[in-house]
Amino acid sequence: MKVKDVMHPDTACFGPDTPLAQVVAKMRADHVDAVPISEYDRLVGVVTERGLRDTAKTEGLTARDVMSKPIVYCYPEEEADDARHIMEKHAVHRLPVVSHQKRIIGSLSFEDVADKAGREARMRH
Repeated sequence: MKVKDVMHPDTACFGPDTPLAQVVAKMRADHVDAVPISEYDRLVGVVTERGLRDTAKTEGLTARDVMSKPIVYCYPEEEADDARHIMEKHAVHRLPVVSHQKRIIGSLSFEDVADKAGREARMRH
């Protein structure tokens, strides 16, 4: 099973100069713990719940102020299990899916991989 088979193709992303309050509001509305940050159509960082815990306030801050680096991501043609191992290794629950030019084309959550694997296992039995 490939990442492209289970990823979410419509992933919200923001520019690095987006007010942090706007990013946080979108994360809460979508019930996600991470959103990719894109500049000039390229992935440049990720704002995560974990990164926000260290921020006492969002007023006056932008996504650039709290985005994580180095960036952990995967490619659509990778095996979903390999992406799951990347998530486990880096203790993250969501990965941006990027093209080889680092353009954001979707996102993949740990649950996406687990749900798909569970459905496939049930179909075999």
